Amino acid sequence: MSEYRLSSPARVVVGVSGSLGGATVLGRAASEAGRRGAELWPVLAWEPPEGDSVARRFPSASVMAGQWERLARERLLTALREVFGGTDTGLPGQALVVRGAPGPALVRTAGRENDILVIGTGARGLLHRALWPSVSRYCLAHARCPVLAVPPSPLQAELAAAHRRNTWRLRLNTGHLERELHTMPPQA
Repeated sequence: MSEYRLSSPARVVVGVSGSLGGATVLGRAASEAGRRGAELWPVLAWEPPEGDSVARRFPSASVMAGQWERLARERLLTALREVFGGTDTGLPGQALVVRGAPGPALVRTAGRENDILVIGTGARGLLHRALWPSVSRYCLAHARCPVLAVPPSPLQAELAAAHRRNTWRLRLNTGHLERELHTMPPQA
């Protein structure tokens, strides 16, 4: 008699960062899970600020690790509330807080053949790429399942530009807004 194995349900695993772009990615992952009839698994990965090797050398690090994990859990819940209006996504699945570097943690979590890993492509500037390792590049290179890479919203770039201008106390360029106001039809 042959052994019968139930296949595990399809999952859409999504990296959650708590950023503005992360909300776009989480929303896209939820749409994908709903469309496919799959479970939604939002995952927030965290590491101690100094890294795991430094944290293991100091006894007080275990106390701090509990605090960092609590903060990570709060950030995950905040991201869920921002996208879904509460912590219930309306889909089957499980939200996870995982200790480890984001790329490897996401690849480990999305380890099933029928999983889909959804990630944001993140910032594309040369300086950003030089200073911070790319989670999306890691996932694309190491994932054993299909990966859906969601580009940032064009509004995100405009918001970042406005933030930079505010930081440097430069005037905002509102010329395009004035042109749009003059081309709008009159309201009745």
